[in-house]
Amino acid sequence: MSLISLLMLTDSRLPAGTHAHSGGLEAAVAAGRVAEAVDLHAFLLGRLTTTGPTGAAFSAAALEAASGPDDALLAELDAEYEARTPSPAQRRASRKLGRQLLRAVRAGWPGPALAAASVVHPDGPHQPIAFGAACAAAGVSPHDSALASALGAVTGPANAATRLLGIDPDTVTAVLAALEPHIQDTADAALKAALGPVSEFPSFSALRLDISAEHHSTWEVRLFAS
Repeated sequence: MSLISLLMLTDSRLPAGTHAHSGGLEAAVAAGRVAEAVDLHAFLLGRLTTTGPTGAAFSAAALEAASGPDDALLAELDAEYEARTPSPAQRRASRKLGRQLLRAVRAGWPGPALAAASVVHPDGPHQPIAFGAACAAAGVSPHDSALASALGAVTGPANAATRLLGIDPDTVTAVLAALEPHIQDTADAALKAALGPVSEFPSFSALRLDISAEHHSTWEVRLFAS
């Protein structure tokens, strides 16, 4: 059942709001940094090796905390993830996605794990915390939670690429397939990190994404929320 649940949680048809976010790709396209498939590969690999390990480690740890549930640890994880997200625009986007994810998952897997995650912050949990709690509620393993989180770091922007670049969806699929070993390595490293102290979880910088997110949030016309 956990595999079926995992597939449902990672299905783009889950109304979790990710379709409205480009993960910074819209700003990168507007700046001329991403224009074709080779640029998209580089952009996604950059996200995967910076924000990817952080989100995956926190998702795996949140799964364990929500399984208790351990309210204090969930709150600590949320606060530590906040500290690793310097961009206010990205913080807002992450919490919005967290709220939407919990709302969607309650319909299929209601339980104490989701309730515990929903109260870690007045504005709702960050997305990785919410995803970990969702995986706990659905019976997904920590390894699969980390793997799905790492995959999600690239699939959201990849889906946005078809609208932003007018790129052939088959080409996007080829780019994602080429990233498969990197996704696996990211998940493995994140799961290992999640076994240590929270203060030592991954904290890699993606300064261009942070700066671009702030600029993007001021645009009057945009296709994506982030």
